Amino acid sequence: MNPTDSHSNSHPLNINGVQRYLPLFKVQPDLAIAVLNILGDTELTEAAAAALQQRMADIDFDVIVTAEAKSIPLAYALSVHSGRPYVVLRKNYKSYMGEALSTETLSITTGKTQTLYLDAKDRAAIQGRQVALVDDVVSTGSTLAAMRTLMAQAEAEVAAVAAICTEGNAEQWAEVIALAHLPVFPISA
Repeated sequence: MNPTDSHSNSHPLNINGVQRYLPLFKVQPDLAIAVLNILGDTELTEAAAAALQQRMADIDFDVIVTAEAKSIPLAYALSVHSGRPYVVLRKNYKSYMGEALSTETLSITTGKTQTLYLDAKDRAAIQGRQVALVDDVVSTGSTLAAMRTLMAQAEAEVAAVAAICTEGNAEQWAEVIALAHLPVFPISA
């Protein structure tokens, strides 16, 4: 995947030597965000996973946990780099998921409430284990809070939180192992 040639209405991002220009997307009448979408971007995903693995090398964790969908490639690549399995919290319940745990979150990009599910098989894989919560971008913290709620319900301990980027108030995300910080972009009338 090649970086966008036109850089107007975008924000530059460099992750481990890989340059991208993130398009700005209006999420509220007076606010825009830089959209990071790693789906299909193997080069950026691999660069981020390698960098996060280095930053997380001294952290003791057993399983990587992520929420569906945009951060799945990152969790997979980090799993390959770290040799640890990964679990995906789903946004839709399917009958094969058994007695799933669930909690709600509010997405900044959709503006709608979503439910996250931890299926019975994955619950057994993380119960009593140290987990690393992984996301592409931590912005409002809503998804992160929902992930933490499910981990508590599953009796798993959160050993680390990692993301490619944090967004908004950088000081709010001091606990997050992040490779970059994205500002938000006020829109004037």
